[in-house]
Amino acid sequence: TDPLTQDTVPGDTSGTTTPGGTTPGQQGTAPGAQPQGAGTRTGTNTQKGAVASNAGGKTGPCAGREKQIQGDPYSPPCIAWQGDNGGATARGVTASEILVTARILNEKGFQQTLALLAGAEITDRPEDVERTIAALAAFFNKHYQFYGRKLNMKFYKGQGSSTTELLGGGQTEAQADARTVADFGAFAEINGGTPPFSDALAQKKVIAFGAPYLSRKWFLDHRPWNWSVATDCSIITESVSEFVEKQLLGKNAVHAGEGIKGKPRSFAVLAPENPWYQECVDDGEARMKKATGHGFDARIAYKLDINSMSNQAASIIAKLQAEGSTTVLCGCDPIMPVFLSSKAQEQGYNPEWIITGTALTDWDVVGQLYDQNQWRHAFGVSYLGKQLPIRAGLGYAAYKSIRPNDEPAFAVEAIYAQMAMLAIGIQMAGPQLTPQTFEQGMFNYPGGTGPFGTWGFDADSYTPTQDYRILWWNADGTSSTNNKKGRYEEAYGDKRFKLGDLPREDPKVFGQ
Repeated sequence: TDPLTQDTVPGDTSGTTTPGGTTPGQQGTAPGAQPQGAGTRTGTNTQKGAVASNAGGKTGPCAGREKQIQGDPYSPPCIAWQGDNGGATARGVTASEILVTARILNEKGFQQTLALLAGAEITDRPEDVERTIAALAAFFNKHYQFYGRKLNMKFYKGQGSSTTELLGGGQTEAQADARTVADFGAFAEINGGTPPFSDALAQKKVIAFGAPYLSRKWFLDHRPWNWSVATDCSIITESVSEFVEKQLLGKNAVHAGEGIKGKPRSFAVLAPENPWYQECVDDGEARMKKATGHGFDARIAYKLDINSMSNQAASIIAKLQAEGSTTVLCGCDPIMPVFLSSKAQEQGYNPEWIITGTALTDWDVVGQLYDQNQWRHAFGVSYLGKQLPIRAGLGYAAYKSIRPNDEPAFAVEAIYAQMAMLAIGIQMAGPQLTPQTFEQGMFNYPGGTGPFGTWGFDADSYTPTQDYRILWWNADGTSSTNNKKGRYEEAYGDKRFKLGDLPREDPKVFGQ
């Protein structure tokens, strides 16, 4: 049968798979790379849905099937292929495999701290993460078009510490782990989850996934090597600034609590002190100055140190009260609001808490950890899609299709999202897989909307976020995610907004 007209992708003996059922709810130079101007695409084909390179074989649409995986909203178009894939087209790529590494760390970090706060059900051991990555690799090997190749996952114990690296340290260890990856001859690293490690991998010319909430400029300076499912903080700044400018500025704090409600809004911004995050706060302040003639009324940086967060939170709340801040823009990690909301309640301080969509602070399971008397005044911006029950996601279904008799890591959906980006780029690159065709393939990907929000990539975006929605916290509602009290409610009927489309009005939150 001609592969260009067959109904199933090569290697897919089951026809199609439907993980998660129907669609849910609906400028710089890379280190060591050739110079490219910001916005300049590599490759030769800029058509959405087309592979970046047809060299090495004949590609075309599948007969009778539009998507590679029916029912997966993020699936690329179904692509059939025949011919020679070109063999060893890049480091880590042979005619039969693509070597991808996964750094495994065994340390107490943010996830483990969340586990202590919310219960052991969300504790993932290194072996849970490793097993989940391996199963999802098998899933993508089975169902995606990799042109005769398969992902070959290589796990290794890293010397680094994500906690130390997120604090701005651990450079030596991160570089040592990047050298290990390069020595393996890997095409990509799936767990590049800190700025020092992601930067070190770019220096070694390894594609990496997971850089957390860094700026557009940072990604452009590291192109084509760094990608992340975590929204770049330039997009966050632009979206939150639009929300503030169009719906909050010049009005009273009507959603605050006792002692503050009805006062003219005075804005404070909180964010980690790390320079890569403060760079985006700088941009947000510039936007505030343009809109109001002055910057934030208060600006507070804190240290990403779990052990000192309680003491930091007490000091921060005292400062916010002294400044008369009515409305707090929380560009926070998931743990700091636990302490902030608790200390605010202790000190009788009841501001509006503005969600900025960072680090799962907009996920029901995390919102439930915060002081509910405080969080009932929380609303703002989210990039996620409609939240699903914990065992009803795309990643869970994909894992169970490979390993039906055991359970994945709690973080299976985050792992799936990151690995889906890798798989999309490989399929959209075409048979001639290189870092450059991978980049072009991502730019050609037509995108989709599902539980991770709306995905797509442009010539200056290396994270997939394309729009946002407005939500608010319902402390009395029951979450469909875990059937516990407290959930985020979608405003505007869960309508999603591209930058520039948000109406200029009072936000439609808290049932208004």
